[in-house]
Amino acid sequence: MAARIYRPAKTAMQSGKAKTDTWTLEFEPEQPRKVEPLMGYTSSRDMKSQIRLTFETKEEAIAYAQKNGIAYSVQEPKETRRRVVSYSENFRFDRKQPWTH
Repeated sequence: MAARIYRPAKTAMQSGKAKTDTWTLEFEPEQPRKVEPLMGYTSSRDMKSQIRLTFETKEEAIAYAQKNGIAYSVQEPKETRRRVVSYSENFRFDRKQPWTH
């Protein structure tokens, strides 16, 4: 029974960073998923794959895993680098490439 501790990334449907400040403990699947031949549904008998616990800090999630004897791995989030872009940069006189429509 292994678990993964990570901070979820923002969804593609939002521009802000909502719901990305908590840490999640999620169990790794113990059995592979199966495709049912009649309807084509994907099923699994692994009930722990449905459990998702959230914590305020990474240390709380690690303490929970250690207290309950759960093997875990921590995935550190990648910090995003935002490029500062200004509308007025399009009209600078010293641009390297001319601005055209």
